[in-house]
Amino acid sequence: MELDLQPIELEGVSKERPLVIAGPCSAETEEQVMSTAKQLADKGIKIFRAGIWKPRTKPGGFEGIGVEGLAWLKEVKKETGMYVTTEVATAKHVYECLKAGIDLLWIGARTTANPFAVQEIADALKGVDIPILIKNPVNPDLELWIGALERINNAGLKRIGAIHRGFSSYDKKIYRNLPQWHIPIELRRRIPNLPILCDPSHIGGKRELIAPLCQQAMDLGFDGLIVESHCNPDGAWSDASQQVTPDVLDYILNLLVIRSEHQSTENLNELRRQIDECDNDLMEVLAKRMRVCREIGTFKKEHNMTILQTGRYNEILDKRGAQGSLCGMDANFVKQVFELIHEESVRQQMEIINK
Repeated sequence: MELDLQPIELEGVSKERPLVIAGPCSAETEEQVMSTAKQLADKGIKIFRAGIWKPRTKPGGFEGIGVEGLAWLKEVKKETGMYVTTEVATAKHVYECLKAGIDLLWIGARTTANPFAVQEIADALKGVDIPILIKNPVNPDLELWIGALERINNAGLKRIGAIHRGFSSYDKKIYRNLPQWHIPIELRRRIPNLPILCDPSHIGGKRELIAPLCQQAMDLGFDGLIVESHCNPDGAWSDASQQVTPDVLDYILNLLVIRSEHQSTENLNELRRQIDECDNDLMEVLAKRMRVCREIGTFKKEHNMTILQTGRYNEILDKRGAQGSLCGMDANFVKQVFELIHEESVRQQMEIINK
């Protein structure tokens, strides 16, 4: 997939990984904004974030300070020299931000999920050259995420990036939003020149998860981080549990190990060659398995049997899951693999029966 993109390069901001954007979930008071910004600037952070309009799940919560907060961001820019950024969800938000001289905008997960809203923002941005970051939609829909990127790009904006903030799940165990890393990895495969940032605050939902999630993002080759940082996290008016102080953020960033994306040694190439051999073997075994499945399909057709044999299917999943555990693999991973294999087996048998 081809998007017409240009690098998001800001004067005075290092081009080395990671690009770091930090600041409070919400702009609450001028004092809170200025205190947090000055502390972050002292730690070397160059881009300050703060939510001005906050889409809350239910009415009655703090829904953002509104336009008044844009003046505070202008003051941050004036006092610290930092670039400033906030979230936009409507054309009116865009116009207000452009009028206030905001340097960078992002589109939130709830907005990305709505093509009408994204198109409205894209229309408002026509003729403007400003960096735009687009969070993944709340649900794990890569096409919807790419669609939002395309809408903004089609409006003529080229300095575009993505933010991975995880995906909503009813069953919340460790994470507030499940990382499902394979989705941003697939986005990177589809659009290789697209910068992708990680939002560990919204993925984790708890400040103790920020550090490991930041490291995981770096290990996966993400380009940057957007982290919620507040001068008094426990007193925050929104998302208190996932915000860290500027001191803690500085500690986390200093501990990060940034691995090279490009180094390739002879030993690594040899291991990759072995992986290729394993993959070729897997393909041959899968092809053999499908040939047997087609023979079974022919047998079922001749004897007027149903394709789906539920008892046999359950037996395969349970056995293979247990085998996977014994081989050092996650049982659920193995079950998912065999669910896909079974789906293809059924498809091929359906072709035979319906001939």
